[in-house]
Order: sequence, then C-alpha cells, then structure tokens
Amino acid sequence: MKKTFIALAVVVMLALAGVAVWLFMNLQQQKERNQEMQELAELDKQEMENEYERFTLQYGEMMQQITNDSIVEQLTQEQMRTQQLLEELKRVKADDAREITRLKKELATVREVLRSFIRQVDSLNQENEHLRTENLRVRDELEQSNREKQGLETEKQSLTEKVAIAAQLDATGIAMTPLNKRGKEAKKVKDWKKIQVAFTIARNVTAQNGNRTIYVRIQTPNGTVLSSGSTFPYENRQLEYSMRKTVEYTGEAVTVQTYWDVAEFLSAGDYRVSIFADGNMIGSKTFSFNK
Repeated sequence: MKKTFIALAVVVMLALAGVAVWLFMNLQQQKERNQEMQELAELDKQEMENEYERFTLQYGEMMQQITNDSIVEQLTQEQMRTQQLLEELKRVKADDAREITRLKKELATVREVLRSFIRQVDSLNQENEHLRTENLRVRDELEQSNREKQGLETEKQSLTEKVAIAAQLDATGIAMTPLNKRGKEAKKVKDWKKIQVAFTIARNVTAQNGNRTIYVRIQTPNGTVLSSGSTFPYENRQLEYSMRKTVEYTGEAVTVQTYWDVAEFLSAGDYRVSIFADGNMIGSKTFSFNK
C-alpha cells in the first residue's frame, strides 16, 4: 500500500512538472510575440515622428523663400499646427491604438496641406502644369525654369525635395471582411474561411506612374502574422506579409482587393491590418471582432 502511494505521488509530481514546463514555454512564446508587436508599433510611431519633424522643417524653408505675406501667414499657422501634433505624438505611447490612429489621420491631412502649398508656390513660378503632368521630369523642369527666370534657383531646388514627399502613396478606406464558406460575411470567428482586405490607393498626380507591389500584413490578437513565411524589406529588416498584389498606378485612385485563405485557428479580438508600398507604410487600421 505504501509503495503504491509513493508511486502515485511520483506520477503526480512528474505531471505537475510537465505542466509547469508547458506553461513556462507558452508564456515565453507570448512574451516574444508581444515584444515583436511592440517593436513594430514603436517603429511605426518613430516613422510618424520623423515625418512630422520633416514637414515642420519644410514649412520653415518655404517661409524663408516666399515673399507673399498671405501665404507666409498660412504657412506659419500650419507649421505651428504640425509642431503641436508632433508634441502630442511624442507624449503618446506606441500601444495607444486610438491616439496613434488619430495622429496618423492628422499626418495624412498635414501631408495633403503641404501638397496644396507646393502647388501654390509652383503656380507663383508658372510651373504648376509641368509639376502636375510631368512629375518624372520635375528636376529638369526646375533647372530649365531656373535658366529662364533668374533668381528662382533656391526656391525651385527646394520644391524638388517637397515633390518627392508629396508623391508618397496613401491607402484609404481600409476594410477587413471575414467571409464564410458561402462567400458571405461571417458573423462568428469560427465560421471564417477567407479574409478579404480591401482599400483604395488615393489619387496623387505627383506620384510616379507604373506598376506597384503592395504588401498587406494582418496581425492576429496574439501578435502573430498571418503569413506563409514570405517576407519583404522594410526599415532595414525583413517583415512577414500576408498578401501581395501588383497593381498599375496611373496617379488616379485605384481600388485593391486581397484575400487570405483561413487554414489556422483564429480567435476573437483586435486584428491590425498594415499596408506597405515603395518601402513605406501607406496605411493601417485595427479591427475588433468580439464573437
């Protein structure tokens, strides 16, 4: 009887030890996933800060080169607003999804306002039509204009740099729709058979025309990426992506739809969709599914 009791105690202890090891390994994996998610959020926040700082400096450069008092006053106001948004962003934590999303939308607005001022300055230099319709030859156009109109060299060289920033693509109207086996919108996570991610690449007449490779990255609530293992380069590192699609971009708005076939277990929670093109994150959005 005593031997039986001892043997039973040993079995129980071994089982408890096995459970402890399993729990430890599971916690380590979750910690690594959370760390990767945090790193990407920090990377996204740093990129936004860099853009806000760059836009603030460019407003200052433009004010030094323009003599039109009305435009200078508008530039001053926009520079102060951009600086204020930058300070707000610096105070926000990278994992504050709501504030990061708001400030990302504000960043898109700042970028659009900057494009508007570039067009106004371009109009003053009588080169507006050339900058809008022949963006691939902007530098040559500015150099030719410089030869025709002395005294505008500094201002036109600065415009060349601003056009490059204005040419960055934007993904808008991002939507994530889970579909069931009948191709209808699934109401519960357990019925997901396919995930559709749709969005629009916004109109941008200053962007270079041609084929663009678009990468879509879906992160699940536990921090993993829906991926077959394929990667793409971003910020001196390789990131896994969920879907890839090549589209022909002509400067006009284009709608893109991508699909992921669900072959793994998925849970309810927050799913983050990030979209990349030309080495930039051009849009992101978080979707919550509670069932």
